[in-house]
Amino acid sequence: MFRDWTRALPEGLGVAGMAFPSSCRVHPSAIISAEATLGENVEVGALAVIDGSVSIGDDCIIRQGAYLIGPMKIGRRNIIYPGAVLGDRPQHHKYNGESTWVEIGDRNVFREHVTVHGGTEGRVTRIGAGNLFMVGTHVAHDVAVGSGCVFANGTQLAGHAAVEDGVTFGGLSGVTQFVRVGQGAFVAAMTACERDVPPFVVVQGNRARVRGVNVVGLRRRGVPEESIRALSRAVRKLWLSQLTRAEALCELEPDPDPFVRRLLEAVKRPPAAH
Repeated sequence: MFRDWTRALPEGLGVAGMAFPSSCRVHPSAIISAEATLGENVEVGALAVIDGSVSIGDDCIIRQGAYLIGPMKIGRRNIIYPGAVLGDRPQHHKYNGESTWVEIGDRNVFREHVTVHGGTEGRVTRIGAGNLFMVGTHVAHDVAVGSGCVFANGTQLAGHAAVEDGVTFGGLSGVTQFVRVGQGAFVAAMTACERDVPPFVVVQGNRARVRGVNVVGLRRRGVPEESIRALSRAVRKLWLSQLTRAEALCELEPDPDPFVRRLLEAVKRPPAAH
């Protein structure tokens, strides 16, 4: 990343004389606020901007041209690619200049032109750990993202959406406001999720409809085959049979499998109020 212009900051001094750990490497053209704090071994590329109260954990890499706006807390070992803008103000017609907040965990990758907006009315936009946000992904205000998720190019999360752990999104998919995408789900490319997506399923289409169980994802997570078979039976009864929702729930209620129990809890949960 730094090639010939790499330099360790002498005597712990950073841009404009600000104190950073001596292990940090900052390009001379980077612009870093006096309010920012950098952990050990942080790299900041050419023309990157760190604006305001931004706390960056150890071993993060901020590539050239990235723009980080505080207040924001970023954990360890994150990589932020050129053109990504994290922490900017929400796209919300009621936003009136109040302070926003973004909190990001460890080991996330934000590829080119990813945007993450701050929360509204004192709320937080929160991202967990180990997620991959591919080119052009948008995370709107007040969104909550779990850990271990993959967002393919152009995925769009509207305000107040919630994404649980281990979800995979195909390219150009979208989630509307207040919608929750359940743990371990797979959202196919160009799918529009206008209602809650149950955990462990595959959804596809405009609008999103359940097509089956995310067998590949479940096996990758080490879910027992017995539970995968139980989930397949449950999904067939709930969405792929002639049973009414009430009839399917009644038949599935005695099933002791923990993954089926989790699925039924999500199905019975009322949708969030908009």
